[in-house]
Amino acid sequence: MSDDRRPREIRQVLATVLFEPDEIEQLRQAFAPAEFVHVHPGDAEGITRALEHADVAVIPGDLDERFLAAPQLAWVHCGHSGLTRSAVPEVFERGLLVTGSAGRSAPALAQHAFYFALALTFDARRLFEQQSTHTWGGIDGYGQRFALWGKTLGIVGFGHTAKEMARLGKAFGMRVLVYRRGAVESSPDVDLMLSADEGATVDQLLDEADVIMLAAQLTDATHHMFSAEQFTRMKKTAYLVNLGRGPLIDQDALVEALHAGQIAGAGLDVTDPEPLPADSALWDAPNVIITPHMTPRVPDRTQRTIDIVVENIRRYRAGEPMLNTLTEREIYTRNQRV
Repeated sequence: MSDDRRPREIRQVLATVLFEPDEIEQLRQAFAPAEFVHVHPGDAEGITRALEHADVAVIPGDLDERFLAAPQLAWVHCGHSGLTRSAVPEVFERGLLVTGSAGRSAPALAQHAFYFALALTFDARRLFEQQSTHTWGGIDGYGQRFALWGKTLGIVGFGHTAKEMARLGKAFGMRVLVYRRGAVESSPDVDLMLSADEGATVDQLLDEADVIMLAAQLTDATHHMFSAEQFTRMKKTAYLVNLGRGPLIDQDALVEALHAGQIAGAGLDVTDPEPLPADSALWDAPNVIITPHMTPRVPDRTQRTIDIVVENIRRYRAGEPMLNTLTEREIYTRNQRV
């Protein structure tokens, strides 16, 4: 990616997002006076024709070879949060600026993480089983369970979703530890910030956390960052929650750790691969809750995406650093496309 921060002109825009007409009009007005071409994402011929002249594209998902080969294209906004499948070396070799919509669903994703934490803590599965058989009580050891209050929450990553996780952790009366890659100022919601760039490792978080939530980006450096070594170090009573990407976890090692009782359970909204095959051993591993990469929406999710694009239009034209920019540290070269 070029670090050129001079003011830049926008002449022609291709948009393939499936927004409502008034939402498309917001984008059209924000990009004015640039020519604005809206094409259905399934119209391959229309996209190819527009990419001959477009210098900016707003698309619903990840970029592909058509965008990498577009002769005038300088900036692509991907209308979702995770840019893993767009984080290919060719993007940086070509000097293409890529941004995403990270943060648009952060409150809902953080709540999803606590859905897992609460369901595991309260043993929701067995409670539902008891209800279905009209049985009152009878869960061995339930009186010795402890609520989230007073426990330690460990968060890996500190982007939009992780910040919401930390805020909710504090609301639940938890001590909050964060391990992240870069150095950053701490937050009132964080009791201890650990930075890899400042020499910290994830070990203290593994040693102390009762619930570990993964909200890190998937890169070559974070692939399988949770494997047998980490599961061995975690508390046997700890729960692992993944709202990031499936390959952050060595899934085979997780299944083994659950069967061996090295950790107490896991809540997973993401798996490796997706969809999770029907014969995967993960389905039947002890004390696992799986959701199919599906979170209820925040009501203003599309508007949040538009707001990010509109602010980035201003920054792009002014030559300022842009929101949610893909960087070379985020390159992921494993299983890029399916």
